[in-house]
Amino acid sequence: MTTATELRDGHIVGIAGPVIDAEFPQDELPEINTAIEFDVTIDGDKVTIVAEVAQQIGSHRVRAIAMKPTDGLTRGTVVRNTGKGITVPVGDATLGHVFNVVGQGLDDPTAGVGADRWEIHRSAPSFDSLEPKALMFETGVKVIDLLTPYLQGGKIGLFGG
Repeated sequence: MTTATELRDGHIVGIAGPVIDAEFPQDELPEINTAIEFDVTIDGDKVTIVAEVAQQIGSHRVRAIAMKPTDGLTRGTVVRNTGKGITVPVGDATLGHVFNVVGQGLDDPTAGVGADRWEIHRSAPSFDSLEPKALMFETGVKVIDLLTPYLQGGKIGLFGG
């Protein structure tokens, strides 16, 4: 894989909703799951949109999925190859906050700033490194805690209405 200083920019050649086709120089295609970025001006504000490469089409083009609406995007817009996948903040700085798919804080724009960032496409941890814990997750609703206790870290679904 090339380093960030060797990466070459491309340009957009097709737009179909959130699906973007971008053309890059010969043999300079971003790998699948790589983040690419491009700037769009919406109502006078410059917005950077991140897309993830989903498919390589020949030796010049990639097909990517945009993580935000592509309104205002035009063919010929310059596309930057980041050389890495989409990353999100991890660790204690993220507790109690809501993030979008590219790791930007939705409830607090400063949430996760300075925290470690991991790529969203990673290998799973080895089974030997996992430690099972059986701690009860207290919801604060006595009926739920008594009749259907949940384990911390597990997956649950509550339906209401």
